[in-house]
Amino acid sequence: MKLFRLLVAGFSSMIIVACGSSPSPVLPPVKLTHIKNEIQITNDWTRNLDQGASFGYLKLKPVIDDGKLYSVDHTGYLQLTDLKTGRQIWEKRLNTTISTGPSLQAGQLYVGTSQGEVIALSPDKGEVRWRKILSSEVLATPRAADGTVVVRTVDGKMYGLSAADGKNRWIYSRDVPLLTLRGNSAPVISNGIVIMGSDSGKLTALTLHDGTVLWETTVAVPQGRTELERIIDIDAELVVVKDVVYVVSYQGRLAAVQINSGRIHWARDMSSYTGMEVDPYRVYLTDAEGYVWAVNRFNGATIWRQEKLLRRSLTRPALQKGYLVVADYNGYVHWLSREDGHLVARKRINEAYYLFTSPDPDDEILFDRAENVLSTPVIHGETILALDRMGTMSAFTLQP
Repeated sequence: MKLFRLLVAGFSSMIIVACGSSPSPVLPPVKLTHIKNEIQITNDWTRNLDQGASFGYLKLKPVIDDGKLYSVDHTGYLQLTDLKTGRQIWEKRLNTTISTGPSLQAGQLYVGTSQGEVIALSPDKGEVRWRKILSSEVLATPRAADGTVVVRTVDGKMYGLSAADGKNRWIYSRDVPLLTLRGNSAPVISNGIVIMGSDSGKLTALTLHDGTVLWETTVAVPQGRTELERIIDIDAELVVVKDVVYVVSYQGRLAAVQINSGRIHWARDMSSYTGMEVDPYRVYLTDAEGYVWAVNRFNGATIWRQEKLLRRSLTRPALQKGYLVVADYNGYVHWLSREDGHLVARKRINEAYYLFTSPDPDDEILFDRAENVLSTPVIHGETILALDRMGTMSAFTLQP
């Protein structure tokens, strides 16, 4: 049964995100039109970080700490890179199939594997401190706080492990629908409370200390006649702002939920498997069709909607200064105005190569899935890092 679920999950994600020649099984992606960049963005460096996610659907998002970049590819090749120059500082071969990006939490580095293992490493040299085998594949980035590591597996379990040695502290389990998207949202930890979104459209809060369930709230309810129409996974990353957690499901709803009680402040119909970012006034979201939205953080009302990137398999948005940043299936990184959503600038990963091989930098005759950007661009001040699925990373700088 488990094998069947995983195969079906992989198939459904392929239909939805369309990692092949077109991000939609029905309509092609909207072709980009030429824009004149309103802001100056320079390409500081480009380098290959080995094999990336290759042709697996894995969001191997790097992480930055103290001017250094931690990255890992699906083969277990872990690297530390100087953020300013792109020069490699050290490398480590983990000799296992990695399925999550690295997570740097409370002075320790964590990665999850396709074999259902979580590995804790030292951030300074990448030395393995402990390894723990769990019940199934880990697709959600581990989270840690107050000496406890929280790890979610694709079979519906969530583990609370000791950060010191990986020993079990508690296990929470719930049933998983037969048909789901390939992916899991990572749990979030806020003031001793762990919040997770499930494949059945529910949001659950547990105590970090012992895994006791505090509340459970239904965000989305299955609708439609077929199993595909009834998928309501919460795969998008949750976002916590003060005492509210923002959550969105696929084919379901976007909602603002009170952390202490599970009460829904507001909700509206929305479908997303990538996720959102939140500033003091707005929630920014890329939906399953490729619309980019800005909605009021306090009531969910629409502020603007950008439709010029439809069906381009957009990443979760990131915030950089006064702009919103998304990347697409063809290696393009787009800057949008936070105020009205208009396209402000565009760059491409490894753009020097494309400018050399094609006289038209916006040439999209060929749709090569090797250029897909699966993980959200990483923002660090004026610097933004975008990684394609084959491991090519470009560092861009937003100039004053």
